[in-house]
Amino acid sequence: MDVFSVVLAMLFIINILLAIVIIFIEHKDPRATWAWLMILFFIPFLGFIIYFFFGQNLTRRRLFHWDDMRKVGIEELIEKQIEQMKDPAFLFLELEIERYRDLIYMHLMNNDSLLTSNNEVDILVDGKEKFDSLLNDIREAKVFIHLQYYIFRYDDLGKKIIQELVKKAKQGVKVRVLYDQLGSRQLKRKYFSELEEHGGEVGVFFPSKIPLINLRLNYRNHRKLVNIDGQVGYIGGFNIGDEYLGLSKKFGYWRDTHLRIKGTAVDTVQTRFILDWNLASKQYYIQYEEHFFPEKHHLNGKATMQIVSSGPDSEWEQIKNGYIKMIMSAKKSIYIQTPYFIPDQSLLDALRIASLSGKDVRVMIPNRPDHPFVYWATYSHVGELLKVGVKVYIYELGFIHAKTIIIDEEINSVGTANIDMRSFKLNFEVNAFIYDVEVSKKLVAFFERDMEFSKILTLDSYEKRSRMIRFKESISRLLSPIL
Repeated sequence: MDVFSVVLAMLFIINILLAIVIIFIEHKDPRATWAWLMILFFIPFLGFIIYFFFGQNLTRRRLFHWDDMRKVGIEELIEKQIEQMKDPAFLFLELEIERYRDLIYMHLMNNDSLLTSNNEVDILVDGKEKFDSLLNDIREAKVFIHLQYYIFRYDDLGKKIIQELVKKAKQGVKVRVLYDQLGSRQLKRKYFSELEEHGGEVGVFFPSKIPLINLRLNYRNHRKLVNIDGQVGYIGGFNIGDEYLGLSKKFGYWRDTHLRIKGTAVDTVQTRFILDWNLASKQYYIQYEEHFFPEKHHLNGKATMQIVSSGPDSEWEQIKNGYIKMIMSAKKSIYIQTPYFIPDQSLLDALRIASLSGKDVRVMIPNRPDHPFVYWATYSHVGELLKVGVKVYIYELGFIHAKTIIIDEEINSVGTANIDMRSFKLNFEVNAFIYDVEVSKKLVAFFERDMEFSKILTLDSYEKRSRMIRFKESISRLLSPIL
């Protein structure tokens, strides 16, 4: 037997063993299982390499420890709220919130998502507006700055933010920066050397153990959170980089949605940051101390919200479950903005049922890809929704990256989770679920403004798409369970 035959035989055996692992040991979703088996069958050697980087499951161990939360009373507040909501006589002050009692209870019971009702929410949809606001809050910091991003680029914007953080560190403000190594793979630790010299601390989420190669391409921390002095919090879709200011030739204007929050919800943003920080940075472990959760100043807000997290360590796909619960509760309208629309069957069926039941369902997606396979899988799925009367808008002013759902102009969700399997199962994500008519109406107004810069995709135009587009869709849809 020649060498070539031996190699082929070994590849065949490896494929069989890997197929056994996928089917009988990892217990993946059936759609993902078939997708991986197809890859292994058609491209044996390359398929094995792709699976090695993208397909492995993260052991579902308890990554985050909540024991220290007792020290600041958060656990007691959660337990108290659960007991209150179990009492049928307990009623919310606003009728609109009472309608969503089940959704609130689900997040509270299964995600420890504390409900807070005194929040002031500013909606930031433009990069310059967002980063001007963030830089101003950084300059006003007195005690600490906690900053966490999936992508942190060392370009003009990134350098400006680091410079401001260094200034605050020199003034005695405690600065902590957490970034994901894969998302920020071009970011070097030496860029923060001056910050660290003045007492700043830097954490890296799931760093590579091999220089220049990160074998953990899945299970990335996709969250974007900022907490300043325990008084101001940020959550949403903007990362740190010049392209988010609309300076990229490829994408042009960058349309995203971010929230600036003041109120008790900032404490739950802080809790999420501390949990992520302690997982990533063993060297600078944060103890739960009361000064991280100070009394709030000048509380004028009335928005009720929950900060909800999900990730590969979670028992439930909590953000996806929240999306589905919201969709099924709709009486009039469902507005969705997302850069990637690759829902699983449950979410797709929920939208179909809503549209077939007479609800006004609108989905807005970009007109250009940042990931080709993801784009054509998105195009395929929205095409399917056209058949049941869903209105699909293609945003053309630039690139829309917002992750927003608004229901009946009453409640909404804004955060980091896209509508795809990566956000629902593979990445660490965080969203704000907001039960407030005023905030929801503002988000609807932004959606309607974005419609002016969008073209509507009709069923007739979709069915006339070229054979090449149909081919791209077919391949991308087959791979969609693992994208």
